[in-house]
Amino acid sequence: MDITGNTLFIPGATSGIGLALALALRERGNTVIVGGRRTDRLEKIAAEYPGIGTVRIDTTDAASIQAAAKDVLARYPELNVLVTMAGVMRVEDWHRPESFLESAEEVVTTNVLGPIRLIAAFVEHLRSRPVATIVTVSSGLAFTPLKVTPSYNASKAAIHMLSESLRLQLADTTVDVLELVPPSVQTDLLPGQAESEHAMPLDEFVTEVMTILETRPEAKEIQVERVKFLRYGEARGDYDQVVATLNQTDPH
Repeated sequence: MDITGNTLFIPGATSGIGLALALALRERGNTVIVGGRRTDRLEKIAAEYPGIGTVRIDTTDAASIQAAAKDVLARYPELNVLVTMAGVMRVEDWHRPESFLESAEEVVTTNVLGPIRLIAAFVEHLRSRPVATIVTVSSGLAFTPLKVTPSYNASKAAIHMLSESLRLQLADTTVDVLELVPPSVQTDLLPGQAESEHAMPLDEFVTEVMTILETRPEAKEIQVERVKFLRYGEARGDYDQVVATLNQTDPH
């Protein structure tokens, strides 16, 4: 992926990793459109960062995705990058089904159906561009489970395999598929995570991601060094120890 000269749509970029990446990409000469559910946040971003486009979108709602796609493509026909950033994380106790089922369904709808619907809404347009990229967002927890977030872990494992499969299917097109694999980052994904000493500072994460994008254009997974402990436990042969360490320290 060329790091400059793109037009990117990033649903789920009104805060956290999404917004930080949006700003970093804008600084490198890209046209950036951010999407989110809350109009107050979108209005604040538009006021604070002139030049960034905003679109209201609820990625849990198929009709909202279709409406947002129509809006984005009408205003930005040169769009060539889609970043499926929107996601939620919930702590669940599977000892009590009544306590987790609604939450689990929300996680799957947002984290799995959302990206699938987004890609379906934009892929035909992206295939028409000379160079295009789909960026999915999985997690280190796609490869090593955090016991308190079963549905989130599963949703991100699904995104990893979706990314692998789409890369194969779209190999005969102009569309590349990149997978961003974050570790725990200091954001509000879970209560207290933004202050957690075990989570990676947001600015450090974004700086390392941008460096990888700039220096390793051939990379298919964007992995900061910190996530490799979780990503490669099975390959290294120390998976059980990685699981034990993760769930002892609980980085979130």
